[in-house]
Amino acid sequence: MRAQKIGLLGGSFNPAHEGHRQISLAALRILNLDQVWWLVSPQNPLKSTDGMAEFEDRLAAANNVAQHPKIHVSDFEARIGEQRTARTLASLKVTYRQHKFVWLMGADNMVQLPQWQNWEQIMELVPVAVFNRPGYMYKALNGKVAAKYRNRRILNGLGSDGRRRLAEMSPPAWTFLPETVIKLSSTQIRNYRDTTGNTCP
Repeated sequence: MRAQKIGLLGGSFNPAHEGHRQISLAALRILNLDQVWWLVSPQNPLKSTDGMAEFEDRLAAANNVAQHPKIHVSDFEARIGEQRTARTLASLKVTYRQHKFVWLMGADNMVQLPQWQNWEQIMELVPVAVFNRPGYMYKALNGKVAAKYRNRRILNGLGSDGRRRLAEMSPPAWTFLPETVIKLSSTQIRNYRDTTGNTCP
């Protein structure tokens, strides 16, 4: 496979939903990526197993939602037996040396990132793109991660969109995408199903 710029969207995908797809399409466009890979986690270490669908079911549902030639649903973490993002990224960089990766995450995850194992290693392994989530922009941009890497933030302005070159930059490098407000979450969908027995309208 030729060298490509690839966005990595990790998570439980419990379940995958249109918000994941919106993030992926926005990343392809704004960051000038060739592909986005959905890394479906066998189990998020920070989340309870209660209410967690079987891995195979989550993988199949993600494929049903993705429905785009540039979005690839991956079982990479299950194949290497890994749940920790830092280790997954390190393995991806070794396995696919020809590619340039960008980690994609919501502003809510940026706020929680210091709770992740070896979170600084994540920032220093690959460039990171942070998507706006309602109620989290201020917390994300004034939190521990943004403070530590304030001088490594890539801004868009003055007629030059550095974000389109993010994948090619040496980490740590990160950017915040305020124009991409993702409102839907997997938790909302699960709660809606629990109360109505239906999927979200």
